[in-house]
Amino acid sequence: MTETPAAAPKPALELRGITKAFQQGGHTVSVLRGAALQIHRGETIALLGPSGAGKSTLLQVAGLLDTPDSGDVIVGGYTSNGLSERERTRLRRDTLGFVYQFHHLLPEFSALENIVLPQLIGGVARRAAKERAMTLLRSLGVEHRAAHRPAQLSGGEQQRVAIARALANEPAVLLADEPTGNLDAKTAEQVFGQLQALVAGAGLAALIATHNEALAKRMNRIVRLVDGVLVQDSSTEISAGPRQRG
Repeated sequence: MTETPAAAPKPALELRGITKAFQQGGHTVSVLRGAALQIHRGETIALLGPSGAGKSTLLQVAGLLDTPDSGDVIVGGYTSNGLSERERTRLRRDTLGFVYQFHHLLPEFSALENIVLPQLIGGVARRAAKERAMTLLRSLGVEHRAAHRPAQLSGGEQQRVAIARALANEPAVLLADEPTGNLDAKTAEQVFGQLQALVAGAGLAALIATHNEALAKRMNRIVRLVDGVLVQDSSTEISAGPRQRG
């Protein structure tokens, strides 16, 4: 009797034929022209491209913060097409985490509170939320700064707290837009190493936009945004995770 092959795991995040254009000075500017990508859990992908190529737009669409003109964003097997804004918000909250170049922490709250709040919104009990927040801060080496507000933290500390906040609700997918771009080289190296360790430990799928080629080469795969299309970097050696074409 022939065994039925096991079904291939669904991508944690899939982009299908994404297009996006903007009106600028009376002209239509096409930023994305059919971008397509699959990312599986346990895979970290570097997104490269020159300034203005559309990397941030791609991340906004992938993160359900913006809608494409055409194409589909599929998160954990669930299509985003046809979802109400409330359903999109729920899917985003439950499955996606975001890290930006600037930390965007709430200035009136402590580092701990900035990580607790998204968990409370997601329905986590306050005690459990605080415990997870402290665990994340400890993993990033800033637990001693838990009671400090963002203005009292260094740039590297602020970004570590922002990473902890992004991971607070245990997302399946992490989207990061130049997460070390606002840091000096030494701090960027340290923060990226901690981010990479946390992503690998949690088995997340991660798409990280960066201008840093050295950091990009430490990820499983590199894709480049060229004329609105994602192109696999043929020189990239995949050290872990499934091989997929971008």
